[in-house]
Amino acid sequence: MSAEPKTGAPLAVLLPFKIETTRLSAPRLAPVHAALFGAGLALLAGTAWAQSGAAQLSPLEVIVKWAPLLLSGFVFNILISMVAMALGTAAGLGLGLAMLAQNPLLSRVAWALTQFFRNAPWLVLLFFVMFLVPFQVTIFGVRIPLPDWAKATVGFSLPVMANVAEIVRGAVRSVPSTQWEAADSLAFTPRQIMWRIILPQCVKRMLPPWMNLYALVAMATVQASIVGVSEMLTLTAQVHTAEGGRPELFAPLYGFALLCFFLYCYPIDRFTARLERRFQIR
Repeated sequence: MSAEPKTGAPLAVLLPFKIETTRLSAPRLAPVHAALFGAGLALLAGTAWAQSGAAQLSPLEVIVKWAPLLLSGFVFNILISMVAMALGTAAGLGLGLAMLAQNPLLSRVAWALTQFFRNAPWLVLLFFVMFLVPFQVTIFGVRIPLPDWAKATVGFSLPVMANVAEIVRGAVRSVPSTQWEAADSLAFTPRQIMWRIILPQCVKRMLPPWMNLYALVAMATVQASIVGVSEMLTLTAQVHTAEGGRPELFAPLYGFALLCFFLYCYPIDRFTARLERRFQIR
């Protein structure tokens, strides 16, 4: 005879269970990895310099010599990215709200502008702005110069505007419709509902993709070197020419530029991922 189960004991098939899920996580980089990369680059450049046998400055000495100038160009890259992000965010906010307008003509025009600037190559937009916008404008008899860096900043702000508009539209659409209904039942006007209730809830939805977009803009500012803006990549090429165009200096100089952008953008990427986990909409 088989043993009978004890009275009150739960059956095995009714016991609670938990499905184990495995998450694939990408390896995290630390500042030590950047230091190792820089050390490896310096070692490689030093080896190439030693093999050349020339009685000239080593690649490391060249980088130290020109570091203040190169870092000033890098700061200029960051300033261009910040101004372009500010202009694009302000314009993108209005464009995103225009896509949500009840006026069909306004919403369609806003949608067309968003799709055009969002899907156009950034470099092509930069060329259009650089060569179609005049070098100066006259307003009420006053001549206002438009330097190359200002036009480049406007060129970068156009795709930023389109992407921010999509971020705003998606964030507003993600707010539950019950929020609109509850606010409408409390006699709020549509403008008050948008600015006082909906948009404050959209901040945590918009912040991670907005920061990710800024990192992309910061890295894309090197394209301004193609149109003659004196940013870090332009200064790197000038330093390389000033040092005689030595082949062994190519990798160290451009590797230094790469390292600067990595050390600036990688913490933004990690902070963005942290915000995504913190603001995750459940």
